[in-house]
Amino acid sequence: MSDTPTQDSTADGHAGRPLRVLLAGGGTAGHVNPLLATAAALRDAASGGDPDTRILVLGTREGLEERLVPEAGYPLAHVPRVPMPRRPTGDLLLLPRRLRGAVTAAGQAIEQIGADVVVGFGGFVSTPAYLAARSAGVPVVIHEQNARPGLANRLGARWAAVVALTFASTPLAAAHGRTEVTGLPLRPAIGGLVSRLQADADAARREGAAALGLDPEAPTLLVTGGSLGAQHLNEVMCDCAGSLPAELQVLHLTGRGKDAPVRTALEQAAEGAPGLLERYHVLDYLTAMEQAYACADGVICRSGAGTVAELTALGLPALYVPLPIGNGEQRLNAADCVAAGGGRLVGDAELDVDAVLDFTALLTDSSRRAAAAAAAASTGVRDGAQRLAALIRDVAGAHRGDTAAHGDDPDSQEQSQ
Repeated sequence: MSDTPTQDSTADGHAGRPLRVLLAGGGTAGHVNPLLATAAALRDAASGGDPDTRILVLGTREGLEERLVPEAGYPLAHVPRVPMPRRPTGDLLLLPRRLRGAVTAAGQAIEQIGADVVVGFGGFVSTPAYLAARSAGVPVVIHEQNARPGLANRLGARWAAVVALTFASTPLAAAHGRTEVTGLPLRPAIGGLVSRLQADADAARREGAAALGLDPEAPTLLVTGGSLGAQHLNEVMCDCAGSLPAELQVLHLTGRGKDAPVRTALEQAAEGAPGLLERYHVLDYLTAMEQAYACADGVICRSGAGTVAELTALGLPALYVPLPIGNGEQRLNAADCVAAGGGRLVGDAELDVDAVLDFTALLTDSSRRAAAAAAAASTGVRDGAQRLAALIRDVAGAHRGDTAAHGDDPDSQEQSQ
């Protein structure tokens, strides 16, 4: 998809005051990473942002944001965690009081920064943020990362100025505002890899292969199930290791503490598959996933929204195996890519040796692999953070113009950094 046109940052300014944004989201990396990518884009002058933009993040003390947000250099305000009961239990009776407390805390954060706009990424934090913003008369921008929208974003969409979607097929729209497909704001490391691949794909591949001790010339399969979904992928890969194409190189990320059984199975399979141990590489965990993506030709993985968005942005075909938990959003996340021919989808219970070998046959056929890669890339968005940041500036600029016209513009005293 085409890059986002840059926007004159002076259009959102009023009386020379920097833009003030409250970003609400947390709990999991799926919520925190897009939030941090958006924060960076809002301050990126190269894509229309303003380095002086004031940002405050709203999160909980229990989620990953407690560590990741300060590490990224942004201040963090807290709200109490208020999970929405999905069954009629005693917690349901406590919900109104807990929610009131969370909304009060969110309102204090809005007042603390003097927010021009509240941006929510779903999850427990966003519901009180949306309600507090509505009460304060501050516009809301929503980003929905999954193909099946969550409860918080479905609520906020009733009065949001903009709803931004990762996937075009997501059934969520702003009741009275704009709805646009922005894609997922990519982590800076992945966004940087996209740029390097566009500039010199061969150099990026060789750099990634060198960092991991791989052969940059060999067709390479990456296998990764994440922290929750690795076990069954590991078992199936062990079953088929001895039958993999002889020219295929594998990088298998087993998950922390799960590598020993895989290594044992490989040693057994190698007795009937010469050279297997030299071309099948096992790691339990890899922090710098961009290194693996840089030299991969295809991936066997789960289909969380972040994974699908990153692989399509990079043009990597995948065999998606949705986690058999939750409300089925993982299957839906991969639907657009699979429909375009950029991936295959197999249920967790149906994943077997034949499914893996069928996918690896595609990876070792250069023409079929290239076609699948092009199809994956056709559904990917490489500038999601910049697109979302442009929408945020647009909404905030319109709101600031309205408040100035009515004499309600807040003073220019700096309240947060």
